[in-house]
Amino acid sequence: MSELPGVGSSIRGFRLSELPPVELERLKELSRICKGDILKMTNIAGSGHPGGSISSLDIFLVVFSYANIDPTDPNMESRDRIVVSHGHTSPGVYSVLGRLGFFDIDEAIATFRKAGSIFEGHVERIVPGIEWSTGNLGQGLSAGCGFALAAKINNRDYHTFVLMSDAEQAKGQVAEARRFAKKFNLNNITVIIDFNNIQISGKLNQVMPINIKGNYEADGWKVLEVDGHDHQQIYKAIKIAIEDKAFPYAIIAHTVMGKGVSFMEDDEQYHGRALKENEIVHAFEELDIVNDRAKYRVLRDKIEISRKPDSCLKYKVNLDLGKPFTYAPKDKIDNRAAFGKALLDLGKRNCKVEGRTPIVVFDCDLRDSVRTGWFARELPEFFFEAGVQEHSTATIAGAISVCGIISVFADFGVFGIDEVYNQHRLNDINCTNLKLILTHLGIDVGQDGKTHHCIDYIGLLRNLFGFKLIIPADANQMDRVIRYIFSEYGNFAVGMGRESQPIITDAKGNAVFGQGYNFQYGKIDVVREGKDITVLSYGNMLYRAVEASDRLKGEGFSVRVANVSCVLDPDIYQILKWAEEGPILVYEDHHISTGLGSIIADKVIEKRSCIKLIKMGVRRYAPSGLPDELYEVEGLSVNHLIEKIKEEIGR
Repeated sequence: MSELPGVGSSIRGFRLSELPPVELERLKELSRICKGDILKMTNIAGSGHPGGSISSLDIFLVVFSYANIDPTDPNMESRDRIVVSHGHTSPGVYSVLGRLGFFDIDEAIATFRKAGSIFEGHVERIVPGIEWSTGNLGQGLSAGCGFALAAKINNRDYHTFVLMSDAEQAKGQVAEARRFAKKFNLNNITVIIDFNNIQISGKLNQVMPINIKGNYEADGWKVLEVDGHDHQQIYKAIKIAIEDKAFPYAIIAHTVMGKGVSFMEDDEQYHGRALKENEIVHAFEELDIVNDRAKYRVLRDKIEISRKPDSCLKYKVNLDLGKPFTYAPKDKIDNRAAFGKALLDLGKRNCKVEGRTPIVVFDCDLRDSVRTGWFARELPEFFFEAGVQEHSTATIAGAISVCGIISVFADFGVFGIDEVYNQHRLNDINCTNLKLILTHLGIDVGQDGKTHHCIDYIGLLRNLFGFKLIIPADANQMDRVIRYIFSEYGNFAVGMGRESQPIITDAKGNAVFGQGYNFQYGKIDVVREGKDITVLSYGNMLYRAVEASDRLKGEGFSVRVANVSCVLDPDIYQILKWAEEGPILVYEDHHISTGLGSIIADKVIEKRSCIKLIKMGVRRYAPSGLPDELYEVEGLSVNHLIEKIKEEIGR
């Protein structure tokens, strides 16, 4: 599996004061061999990033060799966490991990970037030794903050290493993560930056100058500088960083792109280009590497293209869910408050109880608006105020949730999903256990105006394959939904508007979602029976649909109203049955082209094409105004719904 022996467990964890000559010789030889691996796998695949992989290689060798990780037990709880933020350097990572015995290096070389292989173009969690799938530059430090914070919450004595490129330091999310680490005293995290001064478009100081050292120091970090190809210097700097518990550390490792291959050195064209035939032969000669690519090509051709295994590493959730709170029709409580009260109840039952799954909450300066303030005041050690730093917070919340901790990120819709869509996409790829609470959805936000009207959240979340979205109808359903999503592993988004809304009652005045009601994901709840037309709605529009049905009943119309709280996964067979009786009308506070109406249209066309579907939703960016004013302006008031129903029924 490896041409050289791996590291003994007795010297893992950076226990030595310095590396002895035998270890330095081992690393030097491994560096030479791994360079050959990098060039082989990128050449055989016909693509990849050899230059940066080689410049980061010696950093990878030291960190993966001496961190507290074990190739025979890559998921041991006490292991150090290593995040490779510049995921495109995967050839370097795979070569090192393979040579250290985490997997068969021959398989990695032969199947790199082949469909169905776990050895993708950017590092993936499914690969033993990889903690976090990366590729979107600038997110790795945030993920590292999540892992480092998890160590403190779970009382684990492990260290988190974040390996980064120099160019990604220009990203704002990196600055957000630096400030978070310092504020919350994450002295168990070390950043190591490959400073080769080259990115895709040329030299770093020409593309976008960055004062990397000054930026870290300004945010309260200690900074060390080393020769990024000197294994001893790298080792000693890391040891200093680990042993100093007063600060988080950043180590700037000065490197040369393509180090060791003369024509590749310091040349940006090799950042993302595999070597051509004449180039790789020349490189092998310089490195004294056997040209055995034919063996790997045969192996590559033998492996059939297939779907790779699921990379989700789930843990068992253990919670005391308590009993749902039930609100009477006379109670005045909005969905935000119902969420906040359920969250606090779950926190008090579980956060400080031995054996229970901890719950942590992240806020971006909106705790009272999103109703996490109650949790913050009673359980402050589990609440993390990140300020106006949504990008980093979304990633931190995702990363910590894979560490046996339930994570809640509550924010306004335009910030919690619109602004951080890419961060949640990476969370989704990493199979996180995030509970995303989105408030202030739709034009229900009212007078704040179009910049704050989140009318596209369904369309965005619909693109994330692992997220489920629930829009509760009232405080009773909200309470039960919150308890449900905490009991299930996976990414859930729960949405609501800003304004208060009444408790949904049946025709007799009883609470529909009160005592005796159990939430079932995907189930559609009928709140008014009828036969002339079926109105499908959810969230803050449902009580308006009920009002329309009740008013029309006095005029001789029979209008069914159904609550479709699970908008991404509605029970299409039930909807088709209703469609056989009459028209289906979707009534929603959402962009009309990407909301529930469009989801139903897609699903119906897949099943059959003989129903009449009418959609009522948001068709433009609405102005500022009170919610009811805006519903009137946008043709979504109760009166507009009544007119549309009459028009469709034809009487």
